[in-house]
Amino acid sequence: MPGERTASVDLPFHQLSAVSLGTLVRGEGGGAAAAEILAAERSRRLLLLRALDEGLSEDDSPPVYGTALSHRDAWSLLERVQRHAPEVFEDVLMSPSTGMWVSLALRQMRGKSSEDAPLWVVLGHLSALAAAAGARAGQDFSLAVPVRRGLVSLPTLGCAVLPVREPWGVAQVESAQGELTISGEHGQVLVPRGAEANAPGWHAVRHVVLESGERSKRLPLEELDPYRTFPRPSEPRLLSAAEAGAWEVMLADAWEILLRDEPESAEGMRHGLLSIAPTPTRERFRSYSGTAGDAFGGVTASCPDDVPQLAATLVHEFQHTKLGGLIHLQPLSIARAAQDPEELFYAPWRDDPRPLSGLLQGIYAFTGVTRFWRVHRYAAGAEQASSAHFEFALWRAQVWATLNLVRGHERLTALGQHLVEGLHDQCAQWLADPVPDAELELAREAAADHRARWRAHHLRPPAAGVEEAVKAWQRGDDRAPAGLAAEPELVPDSEFGLLDTAAVLVRHRLSEPDGAWRQAAGDAAGVEGATGADVLLACDDRAGARAAFVAQLSGEGPPVAAWVGLGRALAGEGQVRSAASRVLLRFPERARAVHEAVEAATDRAPDPVRLAEWLGRGRG
Repeated sequence: MPGERTASVDLPFHQLSAVSLGTLVRGEGGGAAAAEILAAERSRRLLLLRALDEGLSEDDSPPVYGTALSHRDAWSLLERVQRHAPEVFEDVLMSPSTGMWVSLALRQMRGKSSEDAPLWVVLGHLSALAAAAGARAGQDFSLAVPVRRGLVSLPTLGCAVLPVREPWGVAQVESAQGELTISGEHGQVLVPRGAEANAPGWHAVRHVVLESGERSKRLPLEELDPYRTFPRPSEPRLLSAAEAGAWEVMLADAWEILLRDEPESAEGMRHGLLSIAPTPTRERFRSYSGTAGDAFGGVTASCPDDVPQLAATLVHEFQHTKLGGLIHLQPLSIARAAQDPEELFYAPWRDDPRPLSGLLQGIYAFTGVTRFWRVHRYAAGAEQASSAHFEFALWRAQVWATLNLVRGHERLTALGQHLVEGLHDQCAQWLADPVPDAELELAREAAADHRARWRAHHLRPPAAGVEEAVKAWQRGDDRAPAGLAAEPELVPDSEFGLLDTAAVLVRHRLSEPDGAWRQAAGDAAGVEGATGADVLLACDDRAGARAAFVAQLSGEGPPVAAWVGLGRALAGEGQVRSAASRVLLRFPERARAVHEAVEAATDRAPDPVRLAEWLGRGRG
């Protein structure tokens, strides 16, 4: 164990083979690359545990660590398991929740609080890990573990429910001759032999078996461990029988798709996909998924809309997992100096401006997503092919534009430059791939809409330029002044959101052309953030949409996105209207700022179309 005091020795650094690095910088990487990264992550995990052990050894006083919990006893039991059942020890060690816990525990021990539990409860989770490992290894022991709001978590094994009066407490876990009992002040739970079945007061960890035969993969469907979620722990969330059944079927079917369409990623996931933690269902086409570098191999995800989307989600999150492991070996970007402002960028897959490090993560993840849809669109059934073509065209365009945005950036390390160039070369090969005209145009509109909404929310033209434009408008000048075209300022909008509305409506349109979404007003059909004008636009009723957007922009407190919608609705209506459309889609922040300033100066809002046409004749 890393906590043992040993003589100083020179240890080799983890290195990726040239072959594995070559696949990773192209956004690929199968079983061999995943195994190399996992080996490095194992060492990192052991080092974190060593740091925790050293911190606890410096001060093991009862006021900090609780009166009944013993760090020494827990450590000793883990050492026993490592000697007698190394496969159990490795499974507990490399559980994503173990990584999340030890990282949070170290931060909290150093005064950086990350949860509401007392420090002794957080640190006492080591005893829960040891008890789980000991029980799985068939060891006899008796160990005190923390109780969190009546719940006793034994990671990778299950969770016991005890009657308690206080939010934090201690229970005794005893294992003797294969019998496991968990005792609290007011009750006791007898765990079934093997701990794999539910029983009164006991919930076992659920597993899904992917594929059959010798190559089957047993994947935990994690509902119980408090550290299954990030960036902070959460209470267990038990799936209903229907939810669990849906996950089991969809995961099995998604795995079959990956074996066919993404075999290299599937091989990587055999090694590196270690658990999935379901979260509550979200709005259709806005499912949630996430990973964390500290929880290597763990994915949190809401129930997906369909099997191909789940397969794409697994590819997306495994891309994050691979890149996170690579970054643990060597950074991709140079950290900015503390006194320097954070440089933020447009990310086509996010609502908020992103730093360089976050942008690289998104590029890498969506390179994998693009690759998946590129192949899957030809294997998808007739009903799903159009949607798959759209997804490929959309993400190809977004990844390509973002790669060109960061290519050659001065803060990229040598590895970062190598990775960006590798992804750029990969994506360049996809640009010539044919996409049906209808889906290609829908993807272009969705991409333009997202970028324009982002600009409208987060960019502000120079105040002097806006003031000059207001005066020019009031004088009746025939065009906007050049000063309005000066570089805008990035002012992140804390009330932004739902910038993907156009893409979500396209997905509804392609998957259910005559669906209820067509009747949407507000979010009546479940499309949050979509107004009636947006729906008219998605149905190709541009005249109706134009009138609806004008009405919105002429009213009080108009939605920012209406400028973008108006720009799309004006497209193709002659030279003047086309110029207005272009300025609203390329620089909607100008229309928003001048409109608001003219209204403030005159107490009367200018006509949105006339203003857009005027801006379209500008010099910038």
